[in-house]
Amino acid sequence: MRGDPVILVGLSVLLVLVLGGCVCVVRAARGGPRWARGVAKGTLLAGELLRAGSKGRSGSGGNSEGDGD
Repeated sequence: MRGDPVILVGLSVLLVLVLGGCVCVVRAARGGPRWARGVAKGTLLAGELLRAGSKGRSGSGGNSEGDGD
């Protein structure tokens, strides 16, 4: 099964960006340089936007609102 090389390159770039963002979040938590804090803030914001988007798309699956006291 052969994949399209463009898709493979795109997913590889996405993986590198995600991993780089995670590294910057860790470095910023430990008091890293200013650019790492900026990248970390962008990474956390992107995660929040993706989480909010997935909550809006999912109908009744996985909604844990009101499950705990």
